[in-house]
Amino acid sequence: MLIEFILYVKDQSKSRDFYKKLLDQKPCLDVSGMTEFNLAENVKLGLMPEDGIAKIITPTLVHPSKANQVPRCELYLKVDNAEQLSQKAIELGGKLISPFTQRNWGDKVVYVTDLDNHVIAFAQNV
Repeated sequence: MLIEFILYVKDQSKSRDFYKKLLDQKPCLDVSGMTEFNLAENVKLGLMPEDGIAKIITPTLVHPSKANQVPRCELYLKVDNAEQLSQKAIELGGKLISPFTQRNWGDKVVYVTDLDNHVIAFAQNV
């Protein structure tokens, strides 16, 4: 089984560059309409332009651009360097949502956004 999470983005090129620098890797696919990054052996992160997915989902669902600034999911990444990655995301244009803090479920987590205000959580086991 392959698992892929796809984020709808306003500008595919800008989002590609953000994640390329943040993840420190080149996309495994980068064509008009879709960029993909390998996160793990069977896990990918996809970036699809809002206008592209809108052709499939509208008018049944609202155009994704109408929900800008409304968090609907988060990308939760368990890493060894959560603070450094969150700082890197901010330097690349993301925003800090919640500082690196011990959470009651056992992880220490920092929450930031990407360029489209998708929530990214960088977590470490403590």
